[in-house]
Amino acid sequence: MRHLRVLCAIADAGSLHKAARRLGMSQPSLTTQLRRIENALGGELFLRERTGCRPTPLGRTVLSRARPLIAGLSALVTETRAAVARADDRRLRIGSTASRALAGWLRRLRQRLPDGTDLSLHMNVSANTLLRMAAAGHLDVAFVHEVEGCPLLVPEGLERRVLVEREPQFISMARDHPAAAAPVVDLTDLAEDRWMVDPTVDGEWDGLRRVLTAAGIDPPVLHADYHTATSLIVVGEAVAPCQPTSGPRDDMAIRPLRDDPLAVRLLLYRRPGPGAETFALVYAELLAAYREAALRAAAYRQWLLRNKSPLLHTPAA
Repeated sequence: MRHLRVLCAIADAGSLHKAARRLGMSQPSLTTQLRRIENALGGELFLRERTGCRPTPLGRTVLSRARPLIAGLSALVTETRAAVARADDRRLRIGSTASRALAGWLRRLRQRLPDGTDLSLHMNVSANTLLRMAAAGHLDVAFVHEVEGCPLLVPEGLERRVLVEREPQFISMARDHPAAAAPVVDLTDLAEDRWMVDPTVDGEWDGLRRVLTAAGIDPPVLHADYHTATSLIVVGEAVAPCQPTSGPRDDMAIRPLRDDPLAVRLLLYRRPGPGAETFALVYAELLAAYREAALRAAAYRQWLLRNKSPLLHTPAA
């Protein structure tokens, strides 16, 4: 098809010099390319004259077939792009790290987005992976957390909105753990415990190590995913940081840490471009869903009250 466009450009311009300028190439390069096309077709397509060039009978035959093909391809590209744009309007691909707000967020979006919207969810423990997927166009939005002191590797060009500037991380422990008797736990009360951390979560291990070092304690640390951690925590074999929105369990206690040394920032990213109105809706529904999850968790609700959090006054969408 590129060769056909070259032939049409030469015919329209009436000279190799003018055609080369329109095509953004040098005249010698265009001459060489025309010669290759003629060799491939087995005949001369243009007569080179002092005043320019004009099609030969063979050239006119080729041009008569080339122009409809080029016009048809242009129409196909235009129609395909329009179809893709319409499909994008009916599709929302969400990427997210783990969050208690997810279920409520998806429920709200299904209620608020136009009927027929294809809503999909891609989960990943790595926020950086989700951001790369968003930058590459594989996700429309990415809801991620950034461990305090461990900045994410954000690809250039992504647009960001902050959901929660500083979310404290609580501690999960067995219900009969001695520290569970207090409403707030000191790090030093957990100095002899095994700590569980998932090293595949971006920044999680570095952030925890920084906080433990600052507190002057060096407890044993186990590396495993948090599903494995739960089975060890409930029998008193480990403690682990957890989201403050974590729900209550009969066999596990969730407590805030004194002075909130562990924290994350909750962020929503997207690629700039069309869809700003949808992005605003997605953000608003996420904020409302997060508020619902926060108020359901008794320990976090009390923390929000003590700290006079503006989240308490965020109206539900």
